[in-house]
Amino acid sequence: MESAQPPYGAVPGSDGARRRVAGLLTVVVTAVVAAVGCTSPHTATRPPDRAVPPTVAVAGETYRVPEPLPAGTPGKLIAATDHGPDARLAGARRWTVVYHSTNGRGTDVPVSGTMLLPPGSPPRGGWPVVSWAHGTTGVADACAPSRLADFGSAAYIQELGALLRAGYAVTASDYPGLGTPGTHTYLVGADEGNAVADIVTAAHQLVPGLGRVWFAVGHSQGGQAALFAAHAAHPPGGQRLGGVVAIAPASHLEGMLTGVKASHVPGELSFALYSLAGLAAMDPTDASVSLRALLGNAAATTAFRVLNSCATNSAMVLKGLDTEEMLPLSADRLNRIGERMGAYGDPDRAPVPVPALIIQGDADQDVPAVWTNQVVAHLRKLGSPSVLYRTYPAAGHLQVLGRSLCDTLAFLRTHGGTSPATCTPLDTGTS
Repeated sequence: MESAQPPYGAVPGSDGARRRVAGLLTVVVTAVVAAVGCTSPHTATRPPDRAVPPTVAVAGETYRVPEPLPAGTPGKLIAATDHGPDARLAGARRWTVVYHSTNGRGTDVPVSGTMLLPPGSPPRGGWPVVSWAHGTTGVADACAPSRLADFGSAAYIQELGALLRAGYAVTASDYPGLGTPGTHTYLVGADEGNAVADIVTAAHQLVPGLGRVWFAVGHSQGGQAALFAAHAAHPPGGQRLGGVVAIAPASHLEGMLTGVKASHVPGELSFALYSLAGLAAMDPTDASVSLRALLGNAAATTAFRVLNSCATNSAMVLKGLDTEEMLPLSADRLNRIGERMGAYGDPDRAPVPVPALIIQGDADQDVPAVWTNQVVAHLRKLGSPSVLYRTYPAAGHLQVLGRSLCDTLAFLRTHGGTSPATCTPLDTGTS
C-alpha cells in the first residue's frame, strides 16, 4: 500500500462526508438492512415517553455519527435502526445501535452494536440481558459484527440463538472503532469492557421489558472483553452484573508478538498485526508505534492488506508470508511492546469482583489451555471471590462454544438468570 492510499479501515471520501453531518443523523437504512439480512426495517415501537433516536446512517463501511460528537453519558443512545424479526435468530427482533461509551483514556467515544429481543411478551421482572462479546473478526469497519448476518461466525449465531431461546435479551457491542470512525483498539481491555457494559444501558433506553440483571459473556477476544466488563469504568446505572462467562479468553499479550514471530505460521500473523494496530490506535499521536515505524515500508504495506481484510478472508492474504520478515523487530523491542500490550490487555491483572465462569477447550490452538490455566490460577491468587473453571477434552477454539452451552446456561441461572428445562449442547464445528 502506498502512503497516498487511505489507512486500513478508512472509507475513501468518508471524512468529507462525515464533516457534512450536522446535528441529527441522515436516514440511510437500506445499506444497513442489506448488510444484516433482516426481514424488514421499520421504526421501533416504544411508549410515547421514550424519545425516538435517529436511525443509523452509513457512509461506505462506517456508521455515521455527529461531528463533533455531542457530549453524552456512557450508554446514551445516539441512533438506532429497527430491522424487525430476524429469521436466522428464531424471529428475534434486531436493532443496529450507536451509543456513547468511554475508552480507557476517559474519552467519550461512539460505539456501534446490535440489540436482540426474544419474540413474545417479557417474563415477570423483564428479560435478563446477556451482553455478548464477540471474538476476533478483524479491525476494518466492514468486519463489525453488526454489519454481518452471522455476527462474523456461524458458531456465534448458533450461540446467540441459544441464548435467545433460553429467554435472554442479547446486546452485542462491536467495540470502539469497529464500525464507527477511528481505528479499532483491538485487545485494549478497558475500551472493550466499557463498551460491553454501556450497550446494556443503551438497550434499556431503546426497549421496555428488560430486567435489571445482566451478564457479560464472550469468546476469545470477547472472553477477555467480558472479564474487563466486570471493571467497567461506568457500570450501567440501575442494573446489576450477575456474573461473567469468559470462553477461551485472550491473554498473555506480553508474549504474543514473540510467539507469532517464532511460530513461522503465517496464519498467526493476523493476531499480531491486529494487536499492533490496536497499540497504535491507543495514541495516534505517537509516531513511534505506527506500523511503518515499527515494521518498515515493505512489511507495513503488506500489513495494511491484512488489516483491510476480515478474519474470515485473511488466509489468502497471509498465505506464504514469512513471520520473521513481517515482524522485523529485535527481541528487546518485541518484549517492550509486549509489556505495554500486557499492561492494558491481560485480563488477569486484577481480581474479578463478580462470579465468573471461565471455559477452555483442551485442544484449542488459538488460545492454548496452558495460558487459561494460568489466568484462572492468577485470578484466584489475586482474591477473586468466585472463579469456576470448566475444561473440555479434545475441544478446539470454536468447538468449545457449543460443548459448553449447557454449563454456561446453568451458571447464568444460578446467578439470577433463566434457563430452559432441558439443554442440548451445540455442534459449533471441529476447530
